Formats: sequence, structure tokens, C-alpha cells
Amino acid sequence: MTQAALAEVFAALGDPNRQRLLELLSARGRASATTLAAPVPVTRQAVDKHLRVLERAGLVSSAREGRQVLYAVRSDAFERSAAWLTEVAASWDRQLAMIKAAAEGGEP
Repeated sequence: MTQAALAEVFAALGDPNRQRLLELLSARGRASATTLAAPVPVTRQAVDKHLRVLERAGLVSSAREGRQVLYAVRSDAFERSAAWLTEVAASWDRQLAMIKAAAEGGEP
């Protein structure tokens, strides 16, 4: 995953309304912007804009079904972001282990 793609994912996840929309979509499977607008404190138009941000970040997909556009969570962007975070955490763990070993006068 590129740094730009990661930045887009984390920027999209940084908004509480988008987080709530992802939670709702995870629970429902698929839903329209109108359905998702009911339990969130923003307008249907704002929900539509939030969904477009999530879609650009690869966190949701949309599909036209009749007159409605239904949205669903895409797990692949979450999995790639989680893998990156795991790599960063492992790198920090290795660096901290080396610092600890050096402070204790031993070898890492």
C-alpha cells in the first residue's frame, strides 16, 4: 500500500461520522445513503459526501441496484492498513529492544 493510499485511509477514518457510517455498514452488510442517514446526526447529503470519501479511500464500495446505490464495507483496505500498522509496531519493538539492551549493557 502506498503512503498516499495509507494517508487517504487514515484521513477518511479520522472523522467520527465516517467511523459511524462504517460501523452501520458493517452491521447491516449493505445500505443506501438514505438508510444510513437516519441514525447519524448529519443530513442525507452529508452522508453521501462522507460515503464518497470512504469510497475514494477504498473503504467502501458502491453498486447500483435499481434506483438505489447500495454501499458495503471493503475489508481489503482495512487489512492492508492493519498490516502496515503491524509492520510499524514490529519495527518500534525491535528498536526499543535494542535501546533496552544497550541501556542494560548487553547485546540486542
